[in-house]
Amino acid sequence: MLKFTRNKLATVYRKDGRTIVVHGVLEDDIYGFEVDLDIGLFNLEILAIRGKWNRMENSECPRAIPFLQEAVGFRMNEEDFTRKVQKIVGRKACRHFADLILECCQTAKDAATMILQEEGQEKPLDIEIDELFSKSKPAISVQEKNHPPGPEVTGGMVIDLHVHSLPASPCSTISVEQLIEQAKEIGLDGICLTDHNHLWAPNQVEDLRQKHGFLILRGNEITTEQGDILVFGLEEEVKGVIKLEALREKVLQAGGFMIVAHPFRGFLTFGVGYLGLTKEKAMARPVFKWVDAVEVLNSKVSEEENSFAAQVAAGLGLPVTGGSDAHGPGEVGNYATRFPGLIQNEQDLIKALKKGDYSPVTFRNK
Repeated sequence: MLKFTRNKLATVYRKDGRTIVVHGVLEDDIYGFEVDLDIGLFNLEILAIRGKWNRMENSECPRAIPFLQEAVGFRMNEEDFTRKVQKIVGRKACRHFADLILECCQTAKDAATMILQEEGQEKPLDIEIDELFSKSKPAISVQEKNHPPGPEVTGGMVIDLHVHSLPASPCSTISVEQLIEQAKEIGLDGICLTDHNHLWAPNQVEDLRQKHGFLILRGNEITTEQGDILVFGLEEEVKGVIKLEALREKVLQAGGFMIVAHPFRGFLTFGVGYLGLTKEKAMARPVFKWVDAVEVLNSKVSEEENSFAAQVAAGLGLPVTGGSDAHGPGEVGNYATRFPGLIQNEQDLIKALKKGDYSPVTFRNK
């Protein structure tokens, strides 16, 4: 019997007072691509589009990317908006890109409506979306509450649990060799390679360890319907989007460990009601039932989002970690995790993670 699987995922977050950003991903048995749209909150105008292929059917596919720019300036409240996207993007670029852009736009429209409705309330909720993304100081600062700045971090082993390298992660712009050299230069004790849905071979990593005289560990950032999960100890390559419950079963069987990455970088669109979260509502998100720890220091999200993640983790009693989420030069070690004991291999790491005796730290002065 012929089987065909297609998965779509979109996240939305507020960039500033006038702009929201939607990130869309499509993965099926043939294609894999993603798109980011900057959209005006008040006029619903497409301000910018960034597209990228992760997996292509043929060598002609990359030619679609430049034509995405022709949709910049379109407004969703125009009567012929859908037709224009289908005609301009669908015909000149790719109909799959056009479909994903339209779905992202609908997500943005729903999110914008909710944001504006919430801002119009006389009595806002306990934690409004504006509070999470405002520039004001958060009620609880992860760094101030638990972790001193980088130069103050002493004792134990400090490991960056979340880094990406090129070409294993196509979204990265730094090679694994450069990552290692920069990690050594700033004084980290080790890094974990957590490339997107990519499993490093043990012999590859061992060769890198021997060459550089540096602790390099293997992990994996896996895409689920509930968001990105850092997985350690799973010797299976997972492609595309997997159900979180199914991933949990695999990791348990392998004796591994799961950390939810940047849990509030954006909110899953099939849960758009999560916009304007309170801590109590956030604690009820399904993702937290299936993970072992929460990443609360990530350099790709705002301080407010990190702080909110820390509040939620504290409310749930889950351990917390830090990782740079490095994708380019000068990012590795921005955040990391300090372990009090010696870690020499992946077995030591998983044992330490399960013990729960560690803390996220700010390591590099950004």
